[in-house]
Amino acid sequence: MITKEKKQELIKQFQRDPNDTGSPEVQIAILTHRINELTQHFKTHKKDFHSRRGLFGLVSRRRRLLDYLKRTDPDRYLEILRRLGLRK
Repeated sequence: MITKEKKQELIKQFQRDPNDTGSPEVQIAILTHRINELTQHFKTHKKDFHSRRGLFGLVSRRRRLLDYLKRTDPDRYLEILRRLGLRK
């Protein structure tokens, strides 16, 4: 679960202008944070298959947003990958 404060921090860090809360970069950053939290959760709860299904949905949504960004603006795509540490 992402706290309101952490979500606001991610929005401020990845927004493109002061009123931006829904750009692909912001959405990808929030999804990445949630995915990382769930990954930690599964290290202690190996048999939580219901939450694992939710994780697959989050990963799919992030993949679609990344594909959209790659298609529309490759420079922004590469920048978000670098800032989030994806594609090592």
